[in-house]
Amino acid sequence: MEFPTRMYIDGALSGGSGRIDVVNPATEERIATVQTAGFKDAERALQSAKAAFPDWSNTPIAERQSWMRRLREEVVAQEEFLRDCVHHEMGKPWSQTLEDWDRLVVSLDFYAEEIARMHDVGLADRAGTHTHKMVHEAAGVALAYLAWNFPLLNLAFKIGPAMAAGCPIIIRPSEQTPISAYAVGMLCETIGLPKGVVQILCTDGYDVADALTASTIPQVVTLIGSTPTGQHIMKTGATSIKRYSMELGGNAPVLVFEDADLDLAADVVCGVKFSNAGQICVSPNRVFVAKAIHDAFKEKVVARAKAAQVGFDKEVDITTGPVIDGRAWARIKNLIDTAVEGGATLLAGGDRPAHLNKGHYLAPTVLDEVTEEMDVYRQETFGPIVSLIPFDTEQELSAKANDCEEGGLTAYIFTRDLAKAEAYASALRYGEIQINGVKYDIDLPHGGIGQSGIGHDCSALALNDYLIVKRISRALDTAEFEGLNA
Repeated sequence: MEFPTRMYIDGALSGGSGRIDVVNPATEERIATVQTAGFKDAERALQSAKAAFPDWSNTPIAERQSWMRRLREEVVAQEEFLRDCVHHEMGKPWSQTLEDWDRLVVSLDFYAEEIARMHDVGLADRAGTHTHKMVHEAAGVALAYLAWNFPLLNLAFKIGPAMAAGCPIIIRPSEQTPISAYAVGMLCETIGLPKGVVQILCTDGYDVADALTASTIPQVVTLIGSTPTGQHIMKTGATSIKRYSMELGGNAPVLVFEDADLDLAADVVCGVKFSNAGQICVSPNRVFVAKAIHDAFKEKVVARAKAAQVGFDKEVDITTGPVIDGRAWARIKNLIDTAVEGGATLLAGGDRPAHLNKGHYLAPTVLDEVTEEMDVYRQETFGPIVSLIPFDTEQELSAKANDCEEGGLTAYIFTRDLAKAEAYASALRYGEIQINGVKYDIDLPHGGIGQSGIGHDCSALALNDYLIVKRISRALDTAEFEGLNA
């Protein structure tokens, strides 16, 4: 299969000054060599977006909606091609590529509709001498950095609100998974999207990316990535006042109480943890389990880990694919090994599956008796590891769950006691609390607090990151003033 290799700059597919190989982590084979941007390419993208801003931001909403729907139609028509891009650049199980593709479709739909719901707001004047209104306008050029774990989903969360708001957007996909983003660039060219509205370019390393961030042209910088990367971008972008929207790291706790539905809890924990090889920002990391049900819950989790299908086969319903590369594999393996050396019990997995002799695979892993001193407890694992932490009493449980250097993105609670669930939901310092289940969708706010980020992806709140509020006040003339006060 031939994959897209060219960037999309100034309304056309473009070569670049650099090249990088894209390797399928499931096979460890090169699948494409893609073009990458040098400093001149980056500057061309910045200038194109800057030139596009006046027209695009003033384009009537109905016309912007039309462009979004035309792009959506191409995304729908090219479903298998786009999903194949994700399947091969990530080694992601075929069934799981559906979420990536679907989120791009629904994002273009949702924000095309949601922007029409934004209305001017009238404000009362206490003295009766003026009229006032607040209007929403595009903030300016947006610059988006994408993580590799959901190549199309992450792109969807940025391109939808930016296009709807009237912000030209420069998208820099991860150098590990640029192919599906480049495919979207091909679709933008196919529909004849106006120049500069969307630019998609990859950079080899961070020097060119830093030049994009340091430029005074972007008014909005948005990121899906790690907390250290977010800190670096904010420092680099301090050449001018910019708005930031960032979904960063997390170390999600799970609270499983005595009265929980254990099958439900095990299904959710293992479903989220083993899907995408655990490379999910909201993946359960620290599973606190009441001692009274610890053994029963442990058995259910271990059974699911051992039953998981691991591999890369389009014709098989695979549970867990590979992690992204050898460096990630070594990091995750070290977390497991050092935990076991520190006293944790390895109940399942812990190494490469026996039936796979190549690819960056790690078998779904279950660790028991994990303690606070272990790195697997302190760090976001971003791998298929379930860490079980038994607890005797509920005293200080919230404090332990909140003890997370990465900040708070998501937390999970399993109990039939709804009053208890609400109490813990209030006490946990996380942007999203999932009680007795898990639910994500384009219309639901997604964002963290503290070191887990600022702003939101998804929902109408995401538009706020790309819009500014302008107040327009007008003094009433004498006749108007007298008429209002008659």
